[in-house]
Amino acid sequence: MRTYSIRKRVLVTGGAGFIGSHLCERLIAEGNDVLCVDNFFTGTKDNIAHLMRSPHFELMRHDVTFPLFVEVDEIYNLACPAAPIHYQHDPVQTTKTSVHGAINMLGLAKRLKAKILQASTSEVYGDPQVHPQRETYWGHVNPIGLRACYDEGKRCAETLFFDYHRQHRLRIKVARIFNTYGPRMHPNDGRVVSNFVVQALKGEPITVYGDGSQTRSFCYVDDLVEGLIRLMATKDSVTGPVNLGNPGEFTILELAQKVVALTRSKSRVVRKKLPKDDPKQRQPDIALARRQLAWQPSVALDAGLKKTIAYFRAGESGRA
Repeated sequence: MRTYSIRKRVLVTGGAGFIGSHLCERLIAEGNDVLCVDNFFTGTKDNIAHLMRSPHFELMRHDVTFPLFVEVDEIYNLACPAAPIHYQHDPVQTTKTSVHGAINMLGLAKRLKAKILQASTSEVYGDPQVHPQRETYWGHVNPIGLRACYDEGKRCAETLFFDYHRQHRLRIKVARIFNTYGPRMHPNDGRVVSNFVVQALKGEPITVYGDGSQTRSFCYVDDLVEGLIRLMATKDSVTGPVNLGNPGEFTILELAQKVVALTRSKSRVVRKKLPKDDPKQRQPDIALARRQLAWQPSVALDAGLKKTIAYFRAGESGRA
């Protein structure tokens, strides 16, 4: 670890993505030097354009499936497409990003003796048979399904992190991120919040898959970033995995109705066939995060949706 600078130098892979850009912004605001690494498969320069003016922000175009040789103190490994429409576009590359990317970042952390955080996912629980989901639950995942490239890739990455921890005494942190939403979501990523908001603002039918009774828990991005930073700051004995998400549970139909009401849209709900292996329920048990991180979400769904809608509405007016 470098000892000649008072500023921590923090690497964020996937830093030009939705969550990554918010994390970079927060880390700079807290007085760190940030190296943002992204191959721009799903991330965009628009997400980080406002950071380019900062002398404490650096951008590097790089694919984490290849080794990276830099000098940093901490690593947040967020690199991987997270929306089904994106990770299913090139499933082999998705798996490689999770697995090879983890190996390369862990190797870098080992060489530097740096602390490293893995952005894992609630998808490691699959279509859960336990509700809500605790970190002790091993999951119910189809290893050969359409979502397996992401689900199993992230599960393998967790395995690698804990094996590096046991074998090389690497300082690791693993966060299991539940559905996160907010400004800078990709408008065409196929995720439910962005889908509904974009459709409502355009006055298009709101697409609900199945009967809409399946549930999700939605965490506003600022709350999620706070959880990641708190997890990274914990003592070395706290490794995770730790669930980070909002335990408030809503049906997809309830979300659609909220979005229509908040946008004052005339959109109507239309139903389509439920995708294969789509989870029926998803809700985090965050008792561990409350205990170890003194963390819990503070942004209610309606408040977060208003900010998200304002972001997409501004984007629409800018393109008009």
